[in-house]
Amino acid sequence: MSEYKKIKLSEIDSFKNHPYKVERDESFNELMDSIKSTGLLNPLIVRPKENGKYEMISGHRRKLALELLGEKEVLVNIKELSDEDATILMVDSNITRERILPSEKAFAYKMKLEAIKHQGKRIETSETEVRKLESADMISKETAQNVRRYVRLTHLIPELLELVDNSVIRDKRTYLTMGIKPAVELSYLNKDEQELVYAGITYNDLTPSHGQAIKIRELSKNKQLDYDSLEEILTQNKGNQNEQISFNKEKIESVLPIGLANRDKRYIEKYIINAIVKYKEFNQKEEDMIDFKGGDSNDLDL
Repeated sequence: MSEYKKIKLSEIDSFKNHPYKVERDESFNELMDSIKSTGLLNPLIVRPKENGKYEMISGHRRKLALELLGEKEVLVNIKELSDEDATILMVDSNITRERILPSEKAFAYKMKLEAIKHQGKRIETSETEVRKLESADMISKETAQNVRRYVRLTHLIPELLELVDNSVIRDKRTYLTMGIKPAVELSYLNKDEQELVYAGITYNDLTPSHGQAIKIRELSKNKQLDYDSLEEILTQNKGNQNEQISFNKEKIESVLPIGLANRDKRYIEKYIINAIVKYKEFNQKEEDMIDFKGGDSNDLDL
């Protein structure tokens, strides 16, 4: 059952636990321009709520665009749907978007799996069931194996999941990124272990390869995962990894201020980086003075 009519935008609530992010990026600006010039081509899909309002099924981005354009009402397609049917339609209406984050896919697929289970359909992970998943329209472009991988991502702490998203939405040269396969391996670690891994990643400015993530998971199984064993794995050179710079520990400690050599190595690293920055600034000022006076640095009274 469905009907079309105009309702107030203020009467529409977002879908509960909506897994898709509404970002005001370039594509969103293009959507606003399109609505402004030609109007809304596709009505929003909603379902009635017990309190007299409506729940959004499809159209969260369009609703925000309309609100920013100052619109008060919108044409909607009102459908009578069960919780499970509403969830499945919500996921399917967004999963084929041109750009979608791994985290969005992860929670969307998880919600759809749970909805199908509540409908009484058996969902298994054997190869025989893969074809059943596909024939039941469980997925569109993704293979059933990939669906299972994405669902595993929902077990990651937010900080690690963000590293996976970075591979899609940000410049890989600027931000740390992590592939789905190593992320899946890390998803089997408990929360404390994942936080340890994230601390190691941010300190070493390195994310694990798939092979390294397998080793980390193995250490976890054997109750041997600690910061030292983690760092040993992360600092192993990978094929796509820049060579790491190493220093003589005794030489570094010999020139550090008294007491600093006993501090945490992260603190020492920060101290050295700050010293290099200050040295660079000093040299720049010296060069500027040379250019101003036109003389040699030895002539300067520093």
